[in-house]
Amino acid sequence: MDRIDIKILSLLQEDASLSLQQLSEAVHLSPTPCWRRLQKLEQEGFIQRRVALLSPQKLNVGVTVFVSIRTTQHNDQWMHELTRVINEIPEIVEFYRMSGDIDYLLRVVVPDVSAYDAVYKRLVKGIELSGVSSSFAMEQIKWTTALPLGYISPP
Repeated sequence: MDRIDIKILSLLQEDASLSLQQLSEAVHLSPTPCWRRLQKLEQEGFIQRRVALLSPQKLNVGVTVFVSIRTTQHNDQWMHELTRVINEIPEIVEFYRMSGDIDYLLRVVVPDVSAYDAVYKRLVKGIELSGVSSSFAMEQIKWTTALPLGYISPP
């Protein structure tokens, strides 16, 4: 991993639709060596996939809800069932197991409060939970999919 690889990653985080020609010009390489570096970054797992970022507002899912879950169940069978339930609800776009006061944190996107209520009802119908707390985001101040690249270990 050198500065050119890091530059390629940085550029792709900003715009994954860059053509190979545009990418190679931006990192001052000819297309073939740039393509080889790109292939290597993909094979080594630095680039997991390339996706399109869609507009939540245009898709009518502009309301973000953070949902904290507590449970008294901490076994593999229950966790497997929770994961199954979560995966069946497309409005749940992120799912984390947490340390601290809450057990799990979800990020849910919906058009409005009543749509969230429907998601909530599907969730609690699907699995036993000891506590659910929902917080509606009032304003999105920072949002990015770009990861910091300054922690990459030198070769």
